[in-house]
Amino acid sequence: MKKNFLPLFGILLGFGLVIWSISQSGPLAAFVDVPSIIITVFGSFAAVLISYPLKALKNVPALLKQLVLSPKQDRIGLISAISDLSKKVRRNGILSIEDDINEFDNEVLVHGLQMVVDGNDGESIREILELELEQIENRHSIGHSLFSKWGEYAPAFGMIGTLIGLIVMLGELEDPSTIGTGMATALLTTFYGTMLANLVLLPIATNLKAQTEEEVTTSEMIIEGVLALQEGQNPRIIQQKLTSFLTTEERKALEEEEQASVLELGRQEG
Repeated sequence: MKKNFLPLFGILLGFGLVIWSISQSGPLAAFVDVPSIIITVFGSFAAVLISYPLKALKNVPALLKQLVLSPKQDRIGLISAISDLSKKVRRNGILSIEDDINEFDNEVLVHGLQMVVDGNDGESIREILELELEQIENRHSIGHSLFSKWGEYAPAFGMIGTLIGLIVMLGELEDPSTIGTGMATALLTTFYGTMLANLVLLPIATNLKAQTEEEVTTSEMIIEGVLALQEGQNPRIIQQKLTSFLTTEERKALEEEEQASVLELGRQEG
């Protein structure tokens, strides 16, 4: 796990900018209306309760935690580990890596290596691992789908609150002096709904989706590495194949790591 406070900072910065903008235009108290907050936040959440099963809703705290403590996708470390395993396989055979499997905490890698050691053919290994990857992707998609849907409901309930306020205001037209205040209060729910959706819910959904895509890319790389191990490919070829999954920054880091290893080896031999 790696700590990432950037999403939390972004939310706080967004609210801070909104509050600052309001304070430059008038009193903050004019933008606070408890009934409007309740109908926007809890009304949209009620719609989410209807839309998703309880099992998915129980994962909301874990999903929010994932924003700050996101899983670390150490693809460089995985490439090095798979490359080392391939060298060991070429020297001592496939069974020589059986004791190394428990050292890894990635489920896809552990399961894949275990199937290789058990002597499964490449087609079966690919089919099983791709099914596992599909299930992982489906589970994670529920999380960002939930926040995305909540982000759609919030402005809608903001509009409902505005309609309620307008109905109340039109029912009291006998006193024209209340029209301005009534209209302002009615529009607050639209403001709350739009801000909740675009500053909190939809960005969270986008963040979770990006994390899922990162994990899927890592798992796809692992699958290719496991299959290359099963086929007994050259360790150098395996590393080159897996390197194609890295970003430009990760490739530079891998090159620097390899250069440092070569220099260290040279010093030891010297």
